[in-house]
Amino acid sequence: MLQIHGVLDLIFWVLSIAAFAMSAWALFHAVRTSARAFAVAGKQSKKFWLIVLGLAALFSFASAVGYFGVGLGQLNIFAIAAVIAAGIYLADVKPAVGEVGRGGNSGPYGPW
Repeated sequence: MLQIHGVLDLIFWVLSIAAFAMSAWALFHAVRTSARAFAVAGKQSKKFWLIVLGLAALFSFASAVGYFGVGLGQLNIFAIAAVIAAGIYLADVKPAVGEVGRGGNSGPYGPW
């Protein structure tokens, strides 16, 4: 017989893996982006975002492995804060710093 508790654990584990993937992707992008791009875009410094996203990746990883008896355990407030931090970076900061390196004379299909 299918147990609801087992299905919910599986769903929350998959959500924890997704939260870690999102945090890791944001951290990878922040590492690759130059510090100058953050300043030109008017966002917080690269150092700030590396610390925030590093902690987000750490806490979301601890939440994901917590389902195996190691780490923080269930989806908790730190994992939720990690998703929020990574979401803010990916929705607001990433597009702003991505615009910095592009030239102004590009057409709809690339540079002229």
